[in-house]
Amino acid sequence: MIGIVSRADTHVAETRAAGPILELVGLEKRYVGTHALKPATLAFEAGEIHAIVGENGAGKSTLIKLLTGVIPRTSGEIVWQGKPTDLSTPHEAIALGINAVHQEVVLCRHLTVAANMFLGEEKRRFGLLQHRAMVREAQVILDDLGFEIPAHVPLGSLTIGQQQLVATARAATRGTRFLIFDEPTAYLTRREAAQLFALIRRLEAEGVTIVYISHRMEEVFELAARVSILRDGTLVGTRRISETNEAELIGLMINRSLEQIYHKDSFTPGATILEARHLSGKGFEDVSMTVRAGEIVGLYGLIGAGRSEFVTTLFGREAPSEGQILWEGQPVNIRSPRDAIDLGIALAPESRRDQGLCLNLPVGLNLNLAIYDRLARTGLVSRSEEASAAERQIADLRIKTAGRHALASSLSGGNQQKIVIGKWLSHGARLFIFDEPTVGVDVGTKAEIYRLFSALLSNGAGIILISSYLPEVYELADRLHVFRRGKLVASHDYRSASHEEILGEAIGI
Repeated sequence: MIGIVSRADTHVAETRAAGPILELVGLEKRYVGTHALKPATLAFEAGEIHAIVGENGAGKSTLIKLLTGVIPRTSGEIVWQGKPTDLSTPHEAIALGINAVHQEVVLCRHLTVAANMFLGEEKRRFGLLQHRAMVREAQVILDDLGFEIPAHVPLGSLTIGQQQLVATARAATRGTRFLIFDEPTAYLTRREAAQLFALIRRLEAEGVTIVYISHRMEEVFELAARVSILRDGTLVGTRRISETNEAELIGLMINRSLEQIYHKDSFTPGATILEARHLSGKGFEDVSMTVRAGEIVGLYGLIGAGRSEFVTTLFGREAPSEGQILWEGQPVNIRSPRDAIDLGIALAPESRRDQGLCLNLPVGLNLNLAIYDRLARTGLVSRSEEASAAERQIADLRIKTAGRHALASSLSGGNQQKIVIGKWLSHGARLFIFDEPTVGVDVGTKAEIYRLFSALLSNGAGIILISSYLPEVYELADRLHVFRRGKLVASHDYRSASHEEILGEAIGI
């Protein structure tokens, strides 16, 4: 085996019998005006998979930063193998064997896969970088892990899911003994997720402790031995997976029942807002469908099936090669996003950080981006109206932020997604396109987003919903279209087909 921490079976047994590898004793983190993590006491057993669940803003990100030495604790202790440790820098954490694979890939997109895997530990000879040797060794490691990824290509040429697997391979091959995964399957295909799960179980068998943070309950129950629940910065409990269920965990996380999550109101569909007739373009061909006022049209398929390519063409980012788009019954030529916006089409893109937000700009500015032309008086923006519009959206969407002047980058993933959606609400769009709107957000925020859908529909809007999570489109879509290899291969009315049938159509079996 190449690169992964290797131990004899007897050593693994001794490690597990020795008790906790890492303990938190009254660990606490305060910021000015914010109690991000209230005193928490928790032990992570050596060689276990321990899940952490909680809403966005519950304290999960703070916990990751404390355990990886990114931020200092306010009080309490971190005990590593029975001895208190400062854990004050990332270098100290890595030296102990503590690593993290983050939801958003933080590697260098312009470098090759191999260069990223050896970043900071490059192979040199006589002062010269041995890139070919690194490529060869990286390829052996990737092949050994079962990741079908070429080591010689630029990281940026890969899909987001593949980049996530590269980050995982890098973390797993650095002498890791305690590995944190933060929403690792958010951008993975089913096949890539299966490869990741196989690696996690392999690491567990070798005695590596895994902390698995996910909003996907089915993954928590498939992988973990224990699960800890955070709510509003407080550790509210730890359960053995064999002694709990999804309903209990959700109740502990958000104080709401499972039945309240997939909220769907019934509306009588109105007039047709948009129609695509035999539309073809980059990544898809011969797609026909309609979207009416008051209905959700769901698009389901594996990543790369052509769903996102289809809606980005509707939004004017790509030109269609064939076919026709009709808006309220009239043919239109959407040549740019500005044309789409002027018609009344809004797009919340798949990658909120890369395409939906200006991370280095304030929350208020992001929320008002789509309506600054309305806020301008004789060429100047009205400061009072700007502030009022932003504050109204922050309150209506319950965005957790220090204020409208806080940078968007400072917010949790779920609150960032609320900004992506919120900036279009004041615009008055008729058709809302949501591409993977709940990736990386907690069940509480999901419920809020679903209730927002109902509010939009009640106001006469139509929605196109793209999701790789089948239960989401199955429970919410009035009409569900299945994509495979760039083509629309099946269509179903609300709950008229089983999960198994829809998944078979998407896979091609």
